[in-house]
Amino acid sequence: MRKAGFFGTRWLGVGLAAVLAVVTISLAITGQLGLYINPDSTWFAVSMAVLVLVGTIASFALPLGAEADHGHDHGSEPAPDVQDGTHDHDHHAPHPVAVAATLAGGVAASGVVVLTLVLPPASLSAELAMSREVGATPLFGGADTIQLASTGDTASFGVGEWATVFATATNPDAFDGDAVELTGFVTPGEDGSFDLTRLVITHCVIDAQPASLPVMAADGAPSTGQWVTITGTVRSSSDGRLVVDAAAVAEISEPEDPYEY
Repeated sequence: MRKAGFFGTRWLGVGLAAVLAVVTISLAITGQLGLYINPDSTWFAVSMAVLVLVGTIASFALPLGAEADHGHDHGSEPAPDVQDGTHDHDHHAPHPVAVAATLAGGVAASGVVVLTLVLPPASLSAELAMSREVGATPLFGGADTIQLASTGDTASFGVGEWATVFATATNPDAFDGDAVELTGFVTPGEDGSFDLTRLVITHCVIDAQPASLPVMAADGAPSTGQWVTITGTVRSSSDGRLVVDAAAVAEISEPEDPYEY
């Protein structure tokens, strides 16, 4: 029983860490780590994974069960007390609740690792993007983005940068007529329009936030979740809002890199 406990401790400690480190390195080699983290952080994630692997390999120099040795010299322990049959110092059995919690945590952690191994990497869905919509446009650029937009140098702008411009422009007419070619997926809009949406990642998929632009298209809205490339112009509406007037909406497959950063 104690040996099984030692094996369980070793698995929860170094086993899971080693598997996740290998998965991280494999995703980096295949170019799929960007589905989980900002590509700028790839070097850090891979470096940490390598350190974890080195540490797990080194840990096997520790004999199985040695983690239970608290520095006592068990070979020279005093004999059990004749009267009560106990040693001079107690070895307390783990509490059943602690055992149950450890087992539950181990099963959950192992399940996550197994799913990571067997399921193919996948991007976040349109449903998740809509569930993270907070009713106010998150800002994905600072004053430099707005300044650059006011000069008309917007050729490199993605959905995130344009979302910042749309949310903060104090003179919408200044952008009226700007040409755009943008890629994203479709989410529901207002007044018969649809939104072109992209998930923007700062560090990893956990902090992914949706950036959306209202689109007016003569042919109506493609289905929700469909990836499209839109060619058109930015227009200032009569109520002072900016919208994308789409001249063409081309349905495409999900791009290799579905996020903006």
